[in-house]
Amino acid sequence: MINNLQRYAKDHPRFVDLMVIVQVLLIAVLGSATSLREPSGVEVPWWPGALLGVIGSGALWWRRGHPRTVVAVTAVTVNTGSAVGYLLTPLLLAPLMVALYALAMYTNRRTGRIALLAVVALLVGTAVFGDHYDHPWPLETIGPVFWVLSPLAWGTATRLRGAYLEAVQARAEHAERTREEEARHRVAEERVRIARELHDVVAHHMALANALAGTAAHLARTHPDRVPRMLDDLADTTSSALRELKSTVGLLRQANEPDAPLEPSPGLGRLSELTTAFAAAGLTVSVSTEGEERPLSPGVDLTAYRIVQEALTNVAKHAAAKTARVRFAYSPDRLTVTVSDDGDAAGPAVPGPSGGFGLIGMRERAQAVGGHLQAGHRPDGGFTVTTDLPIRA
Repeated sequence: MINNLQRYAKDHPRFVDLMVIVQVLLIAVLGSATSLREPSGVEVPWWPGALLGVIGSGALWWRRGHPRTVVAVTAVTVNTGSAVGYLLTPLLLAPLMVALYALAMYTNRRTGRIALLAVVALLVGTAVFGDHYDHPWPLETIGPVFWVLSPLAWGTATRLRGAYLEAVQARAEHAERTREEEARHRVAEERVRIARELHDVVAHHMALANALAGTAAHLARTHPDRVPRMLDDLADTTSSALRELKSTVGLLRQANEPDAPLEPSPGLGRLSELTTAFAAAGLTVSVSTEGEERPLSPGVDLTAYRIVQEALTNVAKHAAAKTARVRFAYSPDRLTVTVSDDGDAAGPAVPGPSGGFGLIGMRERAQAVGGHLQAGHRPDGGFTVTTDLPIRA
């Protein structure tokens, strides 16, 4: 019921204003009829107070848009009633009290203070120096000050509370937007990560499979006895590709799915398998290590493996090379990985942004763990990929 009334009042503000004016007018008329009389028995007629109440109450119609003007009009009407001889009671002060409440609601605290001082000086001065009926001085001074101070304080508190609630709501909306943006950002990052994994897996195994198939076709004409072994290597390569694809696509599964893949992510511990696979495809890979080997965090381990894998894949696909070299240089807190080949210096060993995503993916992987990557042609022929990674991401 209360919520319905609040909603109706919010949707029909002018109707609410009209009801407020009618009620204030009735209160002001009642106050003019019941105001204290002069002690000698001379009564103050009621109609001047009623007329002043009509003027002051009617001015409240504009209290939202012109609160300062409405306060001035209601203060003049109330003060005129005091000069006529009415004792300022809360009933006669009702229009001014509503106007001061609106002033506190729709203006700032400084404006409210100035208006309060002006109103108090006007009313108390008129009541004290213009009183011809010897009303009790506490009723002429303390009473009006209290009754005009109360709505101003109430209005200020209401305005501050409304501003506080708006600020809380704005912060909540901002936090909600931030959470949504963060969620979208995380989803985008996950999609890019999975895309990199799929690219690395597919590009690597497809390149090996293509090389093995070409070698098998050549051996079928020259050395048929070596074809079965080459086909076995091709089957192993495609089987490994299917396993890694299943593991990568499994990243899209929900965490509570019972058949989610349990195979750990590859790392440098599987480097020998990688070099063996390339050797079967006709690319000899030599591996050297400088410095004391240190355990890598899982993210760095996967990043180093994928960069070596992608660099060797690019050598097998793009470079006219038969050998490649992988060098690991360990320092106390960094790992430098260098992959080089002796292919044709004019050949596009690693495709640029317009030719593929290999180099882009390697750079993104290195940056994701706090490292950086450089790649370029060697002056004496071939291509070099060098990446510097932290030991612990």
